[in-house]
Amino acid sequence: MAKNNLGQWAEQEAVKLLLQHGYDIIKLNYFSRFGEIDIIAQSKQELIFVEVKARTPTQMGHAFEAVNQSKQQKMIKTAFKFLQEYPQYEQYYCRFDVIGFDLHHKIAKNVQQDLSKISYDQSWIENAFTLDADLINL
Repeated sequence: MAKNNLGQWAEQEAVKLLLQHGYDIIKLNYFSRFGEIDIIAQSKQELIFVEVKARTPTQMGHAFEAVNQSKQQKMIKTAFKFLQEYPQYEQYYCRFDVIGFDLHHKIAKNVQQDLSKISYDQSWIENAFTLDADLINL
């Protein structure tokens, strides 16, 4: 299974989770010169920028731990770019969430597998990080 297919699966699962909780999906895989945001969702007057991570047991730590300070900084800059491009969301409260999938079994990167039957632990960290002045550094 190619790594990006695992990532696509994780993003699809995250979208399902957000929809189940009543969120509207605004954008998937929003790119800027600073980086990418996997999912941008909305709930009332709140805009949620979501990073999705999936990890197999062979990788160190939990999936959410992969969202380090560098990734946070890229997400914040990309979120500002999104808000410039879509000014109708400028007055929304913005938050940064991380949805992680820690798989129970190793996934072979080069073998096609049915990911619908895979077992995993899911974590959703709301407000995983905030607009810290040290991170913005535009």
